[in-house]
Amino acid sequence: MNITSALIFGNNEYGQEIAKNITHKYSHITIFSLGEINKEEHSDFNLEKFDLSDDWDALRNEHDTKNSIVFSALSDESENIFLTLSLRSVFKDITIIALAKNNEDANKLKMAGASKVIPIVETTANIITDMLKKPIITEVLHSILYEDSKLKIIQIEVANEEIFTNQYPADIDWSDKYGVLVLSILHEDESSEFIYSSKTKHNYIKNGDILIVVGYEKDLDKFKKLIGGK
Repeated sequence: MNITSALIFGNNEYGQEIAKNITHKYSHITIFSLGEINKEEHSDFNLEKFDLSDDWDALRNEHDTKNSIVFSALSDESENIFLTLSLRSVFKDITIIALAKNNEDANKLKMAGASKVIPIVETTANIITDMLKKPIITEVLHSILYEDSKLKIIQIEVANEEIFTNQYPADIDWSDKYGVLVLSILHEDESSEFIYSSKTKHNYIKNGDILIVVGYEKDLDKFKKLIGGK
């Protein structure tokens, strides 16, 4: 199947960044807004209004759903789950990529019919935006979304800071030492840092920090036990 269109539900920070990140892959990108669209609002992508009804005839008639991929990225998790469930009940074979704010919601989205679920950190909206702008993250997300990949993105809280003594995050060879890739750090004060930004050159990892980590399940489990994570 030749997927040529991306249908992104969620005219928010996540939706806009996803759209920017996939412009090279799809010839048609539409962002759907839940509610009225501000006519003065500027967007580089086609904006359309939708509501959470079970009637998807308009979507089927106006878009080539057989050759589309769906991103479910609404800010409200209950609406995100309902949207995924509703779309799956009508479009049996369409690929649905859903964003989840925690593991509980991720499980619900899978049960609702999401093809892939990407957890994001609940306490910050900027972290995924920062990640999506980086080339290395583009490559990682491409593998997770479009290939038959067993890679996962999870968050782990540090409880054993001693293993990182006198090491700045950007100087650690995460892949070689631990078999994982650390993307970002969320500190206890809820500030976040992309792992390769200049700010991480001046901050050590401390207990209570949350690491956003990509890897295979067995490697993630080992890393989680090593740093005493939750």
